[in-house]
Amino acid sequence: MTDSAIRHDWTADEIEALFALPFNDLLFRAQTTHRRHFDANQVQVSTLLSIKTGACPEDCGYCSQSSKYDTGLEREKLLPLDEVVAAAQAAKAKGSTRFCMGAAWRNPTDKNMDKVVEMIGAVRDLGMETCVTLGMLTAAQAGRLKDAGLDYYNHNLDTSPEFYGNVVTTRTFQDRLDTLEHVRGAGIHVCSGGILGMGESSRDRASMLRALANMPQHPESVPINLLVQVEGTPLHGADKLDDLEFVRTIAVARILMPASYVRLSAGRTGMSDATQALCFLAGANSVFYGERLLTTENPGADHDQRLFARLGINMETRPLAADSQACCGS
Repeated sequence: MTDSAIRHDWTADEIEALFALPFNDLLFRAQTTHRRHFDANQVQVSTLLSIKTGACPEDCGYCSQSSKYDTGLEREKLLPLDEVVAAAQAAKAKGSTRFCMGAAWRNPTDKNMDKVVEMIGAVRDLGMETCVTLGMLTAAQAGRLKDAGLDYYNHNLDTSPEFYGNVVTTRTFQDRLDTLEHVRGAGIHVCSGGILGMGESSRDRASMLRALANMPQHPESVPINLLVQVEGTPLHGADKLDDLEFVRTIAVARILMPASYVRLSAGRTGMSDATQALCFLAGANSVFYGERLLTTENPGADHDQRLFARLGINMETRPLAADSQACCGS
């Protein structure tokens, strides 16, 4: 399949029609699409570390790190460089090819950036790809991260533009798009997806995917998260999303963004192995690997290795050069 088959002009009706397909038909189409662009039995593995935890001034309704909510999470300072390097070395030893670092900031200061730049360089020196999520960025900050050698920047849309105000009020949907534009303009690969199970409708899930798929260039990485409910946050107690609806969303994301890696992200501890297997069949080909994702639990590496072995899935053994991933990064 050539790049001419990759579209950026999806209509809401077209995407909702995909969601409405019989389940078997949808998965067949998604798996067929997936095989045109990827090895169907290979998964890219990333590890995520919280380098600065708690006291975020944003009011994201799902987040344990917001200073607006009493979740029992203690505020922590930015981790020292040696601890970050040790965590990256451990992740690499377990098979991760990308190391992602997240900080609970609305936006980084220049002083913060100095330290993050050091971390990026140290992780790259280990032979790993790098990703950070630091909140909103200016164009100048994005340029500085590019100069530091950053491979990927994560900034999720979270949900649809229509539902967004029900989840976050301290920044707008457009603010998120502006940061992604700065990242793309700096030549950094984009990692952007959303969270399911926050009370949104199927139409909202379709609208979120449409916002991602109709960007001038698809995100190289599309993390699809299932809400991990945290006591003390407004979304604690939300109705649980049906597992098959989650799988459907993975499948539609694969069809809309054929050359992007679709990452099975937060919420895997609440999924059965069978549900995760369906997600891989639907086109997921990247996971977060390790016991924690920022502040929430994640399946252990040993469990994931056993699951991959049962499914005949192989982990990518080395990162691709960033320049080679302009169409299908992670």
